[in-house]
Amino acid sequence: MSTEIKLPDGAPDEVVTHALVRDVDLSAFGFIGSLALITLDNGEDHNRPNTFGVQSLTELNAAISQALSRKPSAIAITGKPFIFAAGADLSALSFLTTREQALAIGKLGHDVFRRLGELDIPTFAFINGLALGGGLEAGLHCTYRTLASTAFTALPEVFLGLVPGWGGATLLPKMIGPERAVQVIMLNALNNNTMMKAKDALALGIADAVYEPADFLERSVKFAADILSGRNKIDRVDYSNDPGWEKALATGSAAAFKKYGGASMDAPARALALIGQAKTATRSAGFDAEDQALADLTMSDPLRSSLYAFNLIQKKRKKVEGAPKSALARKVTKVGVVGAGLMASQLALIMVRNLKCPILMTDLDQERVDKGVAWVHAELKKLVEKGRMSQESAHRLAGLVTGSIDKSHFATADFVIEAIFEELSLKQTLFKELEKIVGPECVLATNTSSLSVEAMTQGLEHPERVIGFHFFNPVAIMPLLEVARTSTTDDATTATAISVGKELKKTMVITKDAPGFVVNRLLTRFMGEITDAMDEGTPADVADNAMRSVGFPMSPFELLGLVGPGVALHVAQTLHKNLGPRYRISPTMQRLVTEGVKTFYIKSEDGKLIANPAAVALIEKGDKPSTAQEVRLRALNALAEEARMMLDEGVVATAAEIDTCMLLGAGWPMILGGILPYLDREGISESVCGKRFHPKGVASLL
Repeated sequence: MSTEIKLPDGAPDEVVTHALVRDVDLSAFGFIGSLALITLDNGEDHNRPNTFGVQSLTELNAAISQALSRKPSAIAITGKPFIFAAGADLSALSFLTTREQALAIGKLGHDVFRRLGELDIPTFAFINGLALGGGLEAGLHCTYRTLASTAFTALPEVFLGLVPGWGGATLLPKMIGPERAVQVIMLNALNNNTMMKAKDALALGIADAVYEPADFLERSVKFAADILSGRNKIDRVDYSNDPGWEKALATGSAAAFKKYGGASMDAPARALALIGQAKTATRSAGFDAEDQALADLTMSDPLRSSLYAFNLIQKKRKKVEGAPKSALARKVTKVGVVGAGLMASQLALIMVRNLKCPILMTDLDQERVDKGVAWVHAELKKLVEKGRMSQESAHRLAGLVTGSIDKSHFATADFVIEAIFEELSLKQTLFKELEKIVGPECVLATNTSSLSVEAMTQGLEHPERVIGFHFFNPVAIMPLLEVARTSTTDDATTATAISVGKELKKTMVITKDAPGFVVNRLLTRFMGEITDAMDEGTPADVADNAMRSVGFPMSPFELLGLVGPGVALHVAQTLHKNLGPRYRISPTMQRLVTEGVKTFYIKSEDGKLIANPAAVALIEKGDKPSTAQEVRLRALNALAEEARMMLDEGVVATAAEIDTCMLLGAGWPMILGGILPYLDREGISESVCGKRFHPKGVASLL
């Protein structure tokens, strides 16, 4: 096989995953013979997973040949501690310049992996840890698979704009049946790249056995010996005539449409086509089709966009742009949470789970405090019931969460965050009260979504210790945390806040203390254009669905129902006051809040979303309707204009930070690669602002 694949200049050097071969004598396990064990190891620390690039595949191919030369009874492949393999090395894909290069990489992976499934002796995959994409596909080529109970597996390719292109789309449907294959390849991937636990993979038929990590390798070797000796026999099912093929493909197609609204459907469509072909295709024909699909998708905009978004998120998780030196951070041993409503309670829960220090909640009266503390305790109990936390751990954490109406208990806190009603005067009064109680180095944080943090510091003796710490709802799930510095916030305060955010496992972006920060400012401007179009006479369904072609999983009015008209109106009013008339106040929104109507949609008796008659009755009756395309262009133009203003004002330092915020805080589709690259590609950036936000070529963005 040829491995002469020359990557373009500028492509990052591959971190090679070596393939090391050793012999394992099986006589101690009741079988006279040997097992050639190939161990994948990239030589990096445990945080860097094994991946497959051109050199790594070449080494694995050589290792298979070396193993065969030893005349073993079987060959097995496993990974370094806790990691099997995380799939293809994606770092160089955005640098490929020709389809032929992409096709060659696909063929090389097939040529190497298929050897594991076409030898004259059995092969085993001892999947001892994380196995994603091509990592799991390597295992699928083997005759048998064992999994460590702590291992997670997935085929995330469709999520990134690819297909399982090294055998997964062809082998898996025949191995576990079409419905289960669609679940793994499509539904899991589209559901924010859900990974399977070992027990799930076992139930689906992907694994033949699951063992605890302490003696995983020893028990896997015994499993192999039992297979070879005939003491254990695994029956396989032929799914060629399974009646569920058409239903499975229809389910996958519906899930893709729901996720992308008809936009960027190339990867899901190609994946479904490959799954459908697997029913009758030979192995070689299936692999050839995977090669072609992989080559086409690799050279497409959606894949390049997804890689930009994926790599950007990985980069921002590791490094916070503009953060002070971490050595300046102060140790946080006790946290105060002012407020005991739902948002405050969520903050208390995430703090105690990750910081594992005392958390004190307070509110206006004991009843509210008790309700907030009880909510946290109940959520910990649910984690135990779901098997995600031990009873002992939950009991210990619950004991750390207490409540009081007496704020004097904050005297020993190192970090206090408020999540009270969004009223500036209330927050100003609160901070003045807290300043007299807490120690001189205690950080005072606000979870405000739109108010001026600096305005909250007026009259304080130490405004330098106040910082914005804006979470997104639901707190446990949404990965973004906007950290807003005022003109007086000092480096020690910022470093401490960043340290806390890292402990909470959040991706952070430091923003200027500007109205709405990043996400709410852009979302409110965007939502305002949609509601304005409706108020002007555009039918509500036309306005609401105008952005479906972009690929949002949730329409603007569905999002409004999640956020709540009251919150949305308050943010719009704040931005209107601070940023001017381009943030218009919708009369329809005002009526919804006044009348207590909380959603544009309600569920019908059959569970479908339908227009809420109470909301429809309150819509402003304008006489200047727009088409869906006009609404779409209007909203995108507004986003481009606002993003350019934010960069000019220094709200964030780079365009990439706006992309990060919208990807992680607003659910901007990964497959579009971030809001600003999308506006660049559509020509909107230059049309509205006179220039692009990013240089041409996604590779140059990273």
